[in-house]
Amino acid sequence: MDTRLLTTFTVLARTGGFTAAAAELHLAQSTVTVHIRTLERDLGVRLFDRLPTGALLTDAGRRLLERAEEVLDAVARLRAGSAEAGAVSGRVVIGSPESLCASRLPGLVAALRTSHPEVDVHLYAAGTRECVEGLRSGRLDLALLLEEETEFPDVTSEPVGREPLALVAAPGHPLAARERAASWPELAEESFFLLEEGCSYSDALARRLLAVPGTRPRLTRFGSVDAARNCVAAGLGITLLPLTTVTEELRRGRLVRVEGPGFPAAPVRLARHRRRWTAPAAREVARVLVRHLGD
Repeated sequence: MDTRLLTTFTVLARTGGFTAAAAELHLAQSTVTVHIRTLERDLGVRLFDRLPTGALLTDAGRRLLERAEEVLDAVARLRAGSAEAGAVSGRVVIGSPESLCASRLPGLVAALRTSHPEVDVHLYAAGTRECVEGLRSGRLDLALLLEEETEFPDVTSEPVGREPLALVAAPGHPLAARERAASWPELAEESFFLLEEGCSYSDALARRLLAVPGTRPRLTRFGSVDAARNCVAAGLGITLLPLTTVTEELRRGRLVRVEGPGFPAAPVRLARHRRRWTAPAAREVARVLVRHLGD
């Protein structure tokens, strides 16, 4: 069987649309259609229902998908084995929370460009849920998760570091000038600008604030570190962010730390798909990533 047909099939299953699959594969849409029809004819089953909203896997298509990924994994292993004597090369896509993309990972990319110039690293900012889906679909090779534990049967992860957190406000905020640490009831009376749902430390803080009886904390959620940080710097409230994302603002005096109950550092976990083979380039990136974050 032509593995190009299986590649087209898996990409269409992931993207859910002939146009999107064609764009990713750099093929004409008509070629994608021909590949799928050929595969369906060879197997004697219908793999997709063609709907106005896109291509939806049939039961037969879902059964084929895991087997197709296993075949493509095996082909990738064979190709990598034949090239193992040469320099490590290839494209590696890493999913990561925006805070790590902005603060920790640029140094990793710079280091890899020096030590492994043939490895092309792409960063994709995403929360835990989206990272896990990316690993499942094959869109991501590796992912970083800010989670204590992960309980996904098809994803494995290992702790590789911890990110210190900082509760910060503008210099003029009433809680910023106090020597005494703010209590939970006092914090629950404030306005908070937190990262969107799915950010583990933001979610934990929101739950703790909402659990304070007799208060109604004002919580605004953003998908961007910059948005939360800028609202707080403008004097609109308080935020909790990784220390690395506010270090420059603290140094310049745009933000100051607020003494509070204390927040444990957020654990960083390196995740990958449990069954899918990890290519040599991704293995090398993972090795450098563990060392980089451990430092």
